[in-house]
Amino acid sequence: MLELVKAGGWPMIPLLLLSALALAIIVERFWALRRTAVLPPGLGQEVRVWAARGALDPAHIESLRNTAPLGALLAAALDVRNRPRDEIRERVEDVGRHIAFRMERYLNALGTIAAAGPLLGLFGTVVGMIQMFLGVMDHGVGDVNQLAGGIGKALVCAAAGMVVAIPALMFHRHFRARIDGYIVQMEHEAIALMDAIDPRSRQTAPAAAQG
Repeated sequence: MLELVKAGGWPMIPLLLLSALALAIIVERFWALRRTAVLPPGLGQEVRVWAARGALDPAHIESLRNTAPLGALLAAALDVRNRPRDEIRERVEDVGRHIAFRMERYLNALGTIAAAGPLLGLFGTVVGMIQMFLGVMDHGVGDVNQLAGGIGKALVCAAAGMVVAIPALMFHRHFRARIDGYIVQMEHEAIALMDAIDPRSRQTAPAAAQG
């Protein structure tokens, strides 16, 4: 591996830095976007039980807000639980956009790495080809080592650019899809909570049971 890095020359330095940055982002996002950290199991049902019992106070809601992104979304609905349903929905949507933005942290950087990797690889390829042609001008076509060195540098840089870009692109798409799935599930939990705290739904349920 070290020999390949040396063969690629100085254009390999930014590629190595990008690969280290991409790896750090991937590890951090895997940890931050764990399902248990975003959607704690049973949290939505537990909050609906609290709401049905009326066991809600500011300290309780604040504790819920700090548990997880889902807890923050449900706490936003509970903050305005006594307002009309349309206002509750607007608050949930506003807070949901902020939560989605926080979950997408560093993903733009990962996408930039995926796009910049092949360009840096191409840059290294061009540098290698330029060095090869300069060698031909100085020593003629008879210097096989000079030609091989330039071609080798071009190929190594091109391959390194793809090695950096392909995983970065794959994980960028993976995290985007994971976040989209989380958002859909959080919306479902928020709607269920709005149904639980809606006075009309609480009045309709006993009437339906009696009927």
